[in-house]
Amino acid sequence: MAVTAVQPSAARAGQTLRGDAERIASTLPPLLIAADRVASTVAQGVHGRRRVGTGETFWQFRQYQPGDSANRIDWRQSAKSQRVFIRETEWEAAQSVWLWRDASPSMHYRSGTQIPTKIERATILLLAAAALLIRGGEHIALLGREGVARSGRHALDRMAMALMHDDPDAPGGSAENSSLPENVRLPKYAHLVLLSDFLAPFEEIESCLRRYAVGGVSGHLIHVLDPAEEDLPFAGRTKFAGLEAEGEVTIGRVEALRGEYMEQLEALRGGLTDLTRSIGWTYTSHRTDASAQSALLSLYGAFASANMFDRI
Repeated sequence: MAVTAVQPSAARAGQTLRGDAERIASTLPPLLIAADRVASTVAQGVHGRRRVGTGETFWQFRQYQPGDSANRIDWRQSAKSQRVFIRETEWEAAQSVWLWRDASPSMHYRSGTQIPTKIERATILLLAAAALLIRGGEHIALLGREGVARSGRHALDRMAMALMHDDPDAPGGSAENSSLPENVRLPKYAHLVLLSDFLAPFEEIESCLRRYAVGGVSGHLIHVLDPAEEDLPFAGRTKFAGLEAEGEVTIGRVEALRGEYMEQLEALRGGLTDLTRSIGWTYTSHRTDASAQSALLSLYGAFASANMFDRI
């Protein structure tokens, strides 16, 4: 069981998590979800994707070119000079990012007091990602907890408070036991970020991800693991106790199983990598003894360069 500091109230605990997340996010460039990443869009802090298309919001004037429809000519602007100008409007697409982190019992494991539990690290990463998204003017929501994605700092406060209720070590908290997100209908072209140790049966993971992908949702997985789960550093006679009612098992020489264990772990990683690639999603593995910034950078890179937002 994780050793956590006792907070005077759930509100105070939520503020602490938010503060930690914002400190992480402040070390990285603001995350703007914009498929074309136009420099002028970034500089102006414009929300969403900005490109020429059908819409009502004025974007810019440009000089008439052969092939342009005469209906698009702005005669008032053209009368001010010797050139003919086209009035371009912005193609408007609301961007929403839905975030979820596993709160099942296995996520409360840590192999040493100097490293966070998996759920602590996943929570900080989720809130740090949310802080970056909010700075970019995007709409965020917790998957399965909110029906509408919201923007602004109040959305981050609400999110931190909701996550604290999932933590049994927090005042008034009660963890949800599901190792995978529930089936939630999301807007088409929404984006989904899932943080978990992904210890559920692989066929259930595949079914869950493909269900969202078929609905037009893009996504990114962050596979959160404790260093002991990666290295299996134990030796000699060792007793393992399951965190999710699997019971206990004692192994005489655990080091003799290290090779087979590593093969199974790599098979899981390979399976998740292949699965996400096949549906156009991205995958990152993260150890809790590594810096949180490294995982957040990988998420930033996924949003910025994996073409997650070029599908609209």
